[in-house]
Amino acid sequence: MIKGSIVAIVTPMTPAGDVDFDALAALVEWHIAEGTDAIVAVGTTGESATLNVEEHIAVVRKVVEVSGKRIPVLAGTGANSTAEAIELTQLAKAAGADAALIVTPYYNKPPQEGLYRHFKAIAEAVAIPIVLYNVPGRTGCDMLPATVARLATIPNIVGIKEAKGDLSRVRELLALGLPKDFALYTGDDATARESILLGFHGDISVTANVAPKLMHALCVAALAGDAAQAAAIDAKLALLHKHLFVDPNPIPAKWALEQMGRIAGGIRLPLVPLNSDYSEVVREALRAAGAL
Repeated sequence: MIKGSIVAIVTPMTPAGDVDFDALAALVEWHIAEGTDAIVAVGTTGESATLNVEEHIAVVRKVVEVSGKRIPVLAGTGANSTAEAIELTQLAKAAGADAALIVTPYYNKPPQEGLYRHFKAIAEAVAIPIVLYNVPGRTGCDMLPATVARLATIPNIVGIKEAKGDLSRVRELLALGLPKDFALYTGDDATARESILLGFHGDISVTANVAPKLMHALCVAALAGDAAQAAAIDAKLALLHKHLFVDPNPIPAKWALEQMGRIAGGIRLPLVPLNSDYSEVVREALRAAGAL
């Protein structure tokens, strides 16, 4: 089981919008040096929605290649078509991903039985560890704990990223009596500390894009049950947790990394560069975390 700080890494792009593979490689090396525990390639933060299939798998392949088995790599392979999700997951496995992070189908709002059958079909079609991903604020679809419990009985469904941002949901999942080796990750940086102290195993993080060392330290402290140390670290990160979402993710995170000199300013429509009204609050958050 992977534990700790798992970065949902951005996909660097040139100003023209092409994937910048050199910058991506440099980010992977930086995360390994800073202590990040695993990388999610081409998740929501990686702009999966605007990469074509060839680019999607090329990004996964690059992250796998650069990481060189020094750090686990999860590939985002979700889609609102079960057949497409199976295809992406097969391609990610062939590219060397250690696991797949698969978001609930978006837009078409399947019922709970549809969610169960969707993930069951993917798991049966591709022999790769699968982490479920629930983010109702993005998808318009909420996978309920009872459905998670059903899916947890399928051998290669090994965990969930729960990004509802609600500690009551965290407690519901913990109360299910899921298998001990079923990984529970939060996808909400603002409640990551509390979630891990309650019993979650880590955080699939946006904040880790710009403050990887501190996010790793936060997770280490929380996993050890050191509430005081975790709170002290989290206080330095609190503004990032908030202000990296002043515009839709990953707009602020990419702007922040550009300010840090780690990537160029490329982003793809329909996303646009950070609204200048927000630049100072994001800069303030970076300073508070010691990232600038």
